[in-house]
Amino acid sequence: MTAAPDTPARPSFSDALTVYLQPRVLIVLFLGFSSGLPLALSGSTLLIWMRESGVDLGTIGLFALVGTPYTIKFLWAPVVDALEVPFLSRWLGRRRGWLVLSQLLLMAATLFLAACDPVNAPALVALGALLVATASATQDIVIDAFRVESLPESEQAAGMASYVAAYRVGMLVSTVGALYFVTGFETLGYDRASAWAAGYVVMAALVGIGIVTTLVATEPEESLAVQADHAAHTKDNPLKRVTQAAISAFTDFLTRDAAVVVLVFVVFYKFCDAFAGIMTAPFVIDIGFTRTDYANIVKGAGLAALLVGGFAGGALARAYPLATVLWIGAFLQMASNLMFSWQAWIGVNRWALTFTIVVENFTGAIGTVVFVAYLSALCKNPLHTATQFALLTALAAVGRTYLSAGAGYVAAATGWPVFFALSALTAIPGLILLWWLQRRGHFDSLVTKKA
Repeated sequence: MTAAPDTPARPSFSDALTVYLQPRVLIVLFLGFSSGLPLALSGSTLLIWMRESGVDLGTIGLFALVGTPYTIKFLWAPVVDALEVPFLSRWLGRRRGWLVLSQLLLMAATLFLAACDPVNAPALVALGALLVATASATQDIVIDAFRVESLPESEQAAGMASYVAAYRVGMLVSTVGALYFVTGFETLGYDRASAWAAGYVVMAALVGIGIVTTLVATEPEESLAVQADHAAHTKDNPLKRVTQAAISAFTDFLTRDAAVVVLVFVVFYKFCDAFAGIMTAPFVIDIGFTRTDYANIVKGAGLAALLVGGFAGGALARAYPLATVLWIGAFLQMASNLMFSWQAWIGVNRWALTFTIVVENFTGAIGTVVFVAYLSALCKNPLHTATQFALLTALAAVGRTYLSAGAGYVAAATGWPVFFALSALTAIPGLILLWWLQRRGHFDSLVTKKA
């Protein structure tokens, strides 16, 4: 009798949960906090400061433009891939050198913003906010590349779940936390302008958490291997290196098997979630809930479900193959859309809305985490990780930004129950592509061997 070949044992669900205690996953968690912290400092928190200072609404509205770096960060991602930071990269490594540089620039930009006067120098405030957003977007580019290169495929979803949870905490600290700090400084006798400046100084100091995390972390092995390649081209023209990195990133991806189908799948996997999601808030108000009802439920139970769903998605991805969890995420997203059809039939009932929002956030978080794990697995070449991941995430936003634009017209023509039922069907293109890619063996090629 011939013995059957050994097959790797699938980890139990309890074992899957222990992945969150892995040192490299914990590093990603703290980097998530560092990534989430600056977003509001050039956004909602800054706008509150400006309005309290008496800046007119027209000027405040223009400050939405300072968020532009977050949407076009893929344009300078090749710089992060192609070039190294003098001294810092030699000391810390390719990725950590860029991380510390972006974090130091973020701290300096936040301190510059703290020193600005929204009333007398709104242009300087705009410059400071733009600098904060640019440094923050650059940090995001490097953190994404660091996370992808540090974690094996089996830990990508767990790393993303940790990252998202800590990102939300960072956002809370720079919104609610910052406002509490400003109020606290006022109770200590600071005038309003000085209290706001001091609050931003505290936020700048908290950037230090990311710097300490970067110093404690170790450089990804893949990045260390690439440094030898970079060393051979140190005397080349930097612009030529960046251009070549951008071209190579595209070429490397597009020459893979079924590359075009993969790109279409990236667009459509979250389309079901995005198509319904863009109309969720109008739906809740339209059927009779108040905006306070919606805000309280979303910020309370909804946020908790989002965090729990993210960690559940990470555990699932640890316990099951990537293709399997992508199927699970897709069907859960379809089911959550049907919950809103049920809510439309129930009408105004806060308990029903709480249940609906919890289901939607929980399932949506699972889908997001496993999808980002898939995007991470696609970025296998450490020469182009930052560029390819930035481009893939920009492509993934197409469904949310453009394909969902007509959702309101569909809702107006069909009514809410039918609209959400139809929105569940928008998952079908993604499911067909998922089936085709799995049958072709696409997901087998994404399994990494990292320990």
